[in-house]
Amino acid sequence: MNKNIGIGTDIGGSHISCAAIDLDSGKILRETLTERAVNNQSQAGAIIGVWTEALMGVLGKIPFDRVKGIGFAMPGPFDYVKGICYIRGVAKYENLYGFNITDAISSSLNVPEGFLIRFMNDASSFAVGEAWAGSATNVTRSLSITLGTGFGSAFINNRIPIVDGPLVPKLGCVYHLPYRDGIADDYFSTRGLLGRYKSITGKELEGVKELAALFGTEKTVADLFTDFGDKLGEFLAPWLNGFEAETLVIGGNISHAYSLFGDVFEARLKKENCKVNTALSVLKEDAALLGSAYLLNDDFWKSVQHALPLM
Repeated sequence: MNKNIGIGTDIGGSHISCAAIDLDSGKILRETLTERAVNNQSQAGAIIGVWTEALMGVLGKIPFDRVKGIGFAMPGPFDYVKGICYIRGVAKYENLYGFNITDAISSSLNVPEGFLIRFMNDASSFAVGEAWAGSATNVTRSLSITLGTGFGSAFINNRIPIVDGPLVPKLGCVYHLPYRDGIADDYFSTRGLLGRYKSITGKELEGVKELAALFGTEKTVADLFTDFGDKLGEFLAPWLNGFEAETLVIGGNISHAYSLFGDVFEARLKKENCKVNTALSVLKEDAALLGSAYLLNDDFWKSVQHALPLM
């Protein structure tokens, strides 16, 4: 039987989402979508147990003999070739440090020999998903960013993440690049926005949604979003121009407030002579599911091999 189904899996900071995806059409089989909350401070066995339960929820809804394997969109640090977690120094999944996720999932699911389990960086998975079936489908070169808890990014050429060479930053992403008194991740993130609001007003907010709700009543908030859009355009323009990106895809929680900073952002891009087409993610959370499942495309897997160790 044709193994034309892949399981796409998105490992978030406090959840797992997974679904069966038709590898021929790029369609998510919605009836299989399964999500579970995860305590990222749990011991390794408990975390793997929740992941296994979610995956079994998907596998129980489709013919197993049609499933080619499982692709994971996984945060780093991670050995994406060997499937070993090296997360340490952040408040999530530290108990998985040194754990071979490939072996653990294979054993927990009792999969047959030859069943594929593959991994890719979560930001790269998002970008590949957008290039395969989302807002960057009809272009060759794109940059996808996620504005949220962190500042995720990936440069894509012909659906392949570009992680080295003169046209992209080291590691093929921008979060670590120096910016102001720190790095870009400190500024273009939920943490950065809320931190600047607190430094001005002395008030703490839970998230960007709460901040955006104050846009019409607090000039400080309007100024913050204007500054965010202007600085983001200034920061990204040189990389977009250098890479000759045709489309910039914007996702993440902050993208839901794009109407509050998008005009300023696009105006700054034009000022920097950057002619990229900007597009909000239409796939949203589905992008990483699709990108991780695309790992089961053998041609893609061969092409992305060299990039995985650098992610």
